[in-house]
Amino acid sequence: MRNPFKRAVAVPSAVVAAASLARGEKVLAGTPTRSGRWLLGTRDALLLVPGADEAGAGAGIVRIPWQDVERADWNRDDQRLVVVEVGEFGLPRPEHRFSVDDPGLLMEMVRERVTASVVLQRRVPVADGKGVLVIARRAPGGGGEVSWGYEFDAGIHPEDPGVMAAAEQGLAAAREELGL
Repeated sequence: MRNPFKRAVAVPSAVVAAASLARGEKVLAGTPTRSGRWLLGTRDALLLVPGADEAGAGAGIVRIPWQDVERADWNRDDQRLVVVEVGEFGLPRPEHRFSVDDPGLLMEMVRERVTASVVLQRRVPVADGKGVLVIARRAPGGGGEVSWGYEFDAGIHPEDPGVMAAAEQGLAAAREELGL
């Protein structure tokens, strides 16, 4: 009898082999896209992997470390998963759109891993109730360096020297709080 509450998807072994995972890295959740590719979640990253019938191992793989994912949204009506990367200031944020019938446990894993990558968020007021968010992130496993970023409220302009002075002051306080 089929378990109606089971949401895990069995990832074909050929897809796991094509993912070229690092030694000890395991697929914890996965789902196929409508295009025949696979989205795989590991402890360290989200991977887009060609289907079992596509080119050999390592070909066409997109690997996004969790600390580089700003957000992910699932739209049930459109059956679309959108993953937005942190990106670089002043440039459009990389955005990935996937047509997926049901993300199953992958969506829960994405949320958990992205949240786990945030070490610290500090809101720095600038003017009129608006400000900047100073964000520290690192790989959810705790290894690696802490990366720092800013997220500016609408109407706050980073070109303004006063805004950047407040942001830098907030960053310095956040670094001190973490002992970095």
